[in-house]
Order: sequence, then C-alpha cells, then structure tokens
Amino acid sequence: MSDVLDRFVRYCKVASQSDETKDPTNPDNIPTTESQFDIANVIADDLRELGAEDVSVDEHAYVICHWPASEGLEDLPTLGFCCHIDTAWQSYGSPVHPQVKRYEGGRLLIGTGRDGKEVWIGPETNPALEHMVGWDLVTTDGTSLLGGDDKAGDAEMVSLMRRLKDDPSLRHPRLAFAFVPDEEIGHGAALLDLDKFGAAFGYTIDGGPLGEFCYETFNAAEAVVRAKGLSVHTGTAKGLMVNAAETLMRYNELLPAQDRPEFTENYDGFYYLSSVEGSCEEATSHYIVRDHDKAKFEHRKQLMLDAAEYLNERMGRQVVTVTLRDQYYNLADVILRPENSHLIENARKAFEKVGQEMRCIPMRGGTDGSQLSFRGFPCANLSAGYYNAHGVMEFVPIPELEAMVDMLVELVGLYAKPQVAAGEVASATEE
Repeated sequence: MSDVLDRFVRYCKVASQSDETKDPTNPDNIPTTESQFDIANVIADDLRELGAEDVSVDEHAYVICHWPASEGLEDLPTLGFCCHIDTAWQSYGSPVHPQVKRYEGGRLLIGTGRDGKEVWIGPETNPALEHMVGWDLVTTDGTSLLGGDDKAGDAEMVSLMRRLKDDPSLRHPRLAFAFVPDEEIGHGAALLDLDKFGAAFGYTIDGGPLGEFCYETFNAAEAVVRAKGLSVHTGTAKGLMVNAAETLMRYNELLPAQDRPEFTENYDGFYYLSSVEGSCEEATSHYIVRDHDKAKFEHRKQLMLDAAEYLNERMGRQVVTVTLRDQYYNLADVILRPENSHLIENARKAFEKVGQEMRCIPMRGGTDGSQLSFRGFPCANLSAGYYNAHGVMEFVPIPELEAMVDMLVELVGLYAKPQVAAGEVASATEE
C-alpha cells in the first residue's frame, strides 16, 4: 500500500460517528461520542511519529500540530489545513470493514447489506466510474458507510507531512494542521483555538471527487418547531381536542413543497424536515434551512415564523413555536474578497500541475471553512476524493486519493513566496 492508502484504511477502521441527538452548542457535549477520541489519538500518534511539532489533543478531541517552514521561509504567513474526524450519522457507521476492489467496468458488487441484499455501484449510480475502469477502489463491504468523508482528507493531510519529511527539498512555509470533531452535526471547528492554530489562511480538505473546489456554500440554519396540544377522550373531543402531531403536519404543508431537497439542485435553497416525533399532547419537528442567497435565506426563516403565527391565529391559541439557530454562512462572502484571491488561483494552479482541471462548484452544504472564514481564518474547500458519502455505497478511488497528496505538495510549494492580492498585480507592474 502507498502511505496515504495505508493511513486511510487504518483511519476508516476506527469508527467515529458523531451523535446528532446531542446539542452541539453545549461545549460539554463535544465531542458527542467518545469514539472520536479514538481516532484523534490514532492520528496524533501518527503525527508524533512523523516528527510534527506541538502535537496536542484537547478535551474536546481537537488535534492540532505544526510543520516547520523550509529554511529561509520562516517569515512567511502560516498556511493552514483542516479536516474533520467524525463520520456521518445518517447510516450505519460501526463496525467499518474497508476493502480494496478492482473496478473492471459495469456493475461492481461490493458486498451484502445488513438487510441481506446485494450492494453494488456502477455507471448508473456514478457516471464517473466510466473513466475508472482498471482502477482500484476502496469501498465498504455493504454493511456500513466507509468514512471517506472526511478520513480521506485526514489521511491526505498526514501523508503530506510524510512527503515533506522524506524530501526536505520541497519548499513550503510553516504549516498548521487541525483535525476537528462533530462537523457532521454542524459543530466542527467552532471550538478550534485559532490563536494556537496560528494560520493566516488556508483550506479544508472535505470535498468530493478530485478537482472539485468550493468557495460557495449555503447559508444554513436549523429550526425546531414545537406544538403543545390538548388531549381529550376521543369520544368527547369535539371542539376541545388540540392534536399536536396533526398540527405539525399542517405546519409542514404551509412550507413550499417544491422547496424540498428532492426537488432542488445547484443554487436552489430548501427546507428539509429531518425528523418528527410526538403525540396528541406534544410534538416536535426538526428542520434545516438552506440557501446560497443571504436575502432568500432570511426570507425562508421568516416564512417559518409566519407559518407558526398563521396557525396560532387560526387555532385561537399559542400552539406552535419556532426556534431558529443560524449554523454557518456562505463562504463566498469571505473568499471573494480581493485579498483572498490567492486561495482560488493557487488551488487552480496546483490541480493543473497534477493534470487535473479544477471545477468550482456551489457546495450544497457547508464545511468547517464556512465558520472558520467568518472567525477570521479565510478557508476555501478542496476535494478529498470520496464518492457516495454518508451511505453503504461510498467509495474512494485510490488514484484520486494519491493524486490529492501530489496536489497538496504542489500547493504548499506555491505558498513558498509572498502572495499578491487581486488588484495589486497591475500596480506592482506599473511601479
């Protein structure tokens, strides 16, 4: 196995799902699962073995380390990289049995699911497989997700350090690395100590297929809708009963049906009903609200409040309440500032150096970079090389896994000199 493949397989075997039932705004809940300490410590041990500096694992399972600058480049700004150590909660995540399978075209049987049915991938599910004939893929065995999101990124970051250790001639500034918990439930880098991290700007490595690049994300909020009903014997309920569960059904019907995830794409925003539970007396539903456009995002949140007010007026009492919490904002608001243009252009150049065209996509989600950028650490998102994330059909092509390490080597090399902001090139030439 190559270095990055070996690390990736080892990391995937350490189950580390986050727990969506715990409140991520309460620091006492972070990490939401003890298993995240398991993977944090595995990674930290690898970092220490490589000779990384300042390796630490804090009480919330954040791993931070640094890699020293090449001789003569100590005064350049520190370049940072960030990945998350948790895996998605939406599918089975333990135990994880990664395997390497050769793709020969057509359908590839990867295993048997927990329901006894065959699990396969092919061009019908992923057209990109048509150019992967003859490639080795890391897949699940059909019983769990793989965890490429984001253990591919974790392995790539550590393997970058291995490359730099093995070849001191590769020039680069001081590098900072962070491995953070609970990204999959919207927490991620919220408690990352940016002073200790010490990077001026950088990248998350948390995107999909090789070459994807993201500087646009959703604006995101979560909404908790609660209904308080009144239970009365069904034989004498007329004019008295208030059914909380049915009230939430009526509430959901007031939201635009066409604005659900299954009917949207590209820059379309949506409302997503992620869970609902309750009875006649009490019921609760959870939503996530997403839109790339900030004005439309605010309108969506207001519509949810208006729908509750409408129902309460119709019912003549306070039955429905809505609690909204913003989670992150559109990364583009920070990355498109002229002083951060190098994050886009250097990524493009690094991909070109490894023979890959960069594709800028509007991410229909968020990354740790979404919140980090608004905390003062401009941070765009690079591909990690995974496909079919969050499910049993997940796979990572080994050539893309290895190519991302090549790309990162090229990228840090581009930061081995001072960066020029957009708009400064012309004036510097004139002078």
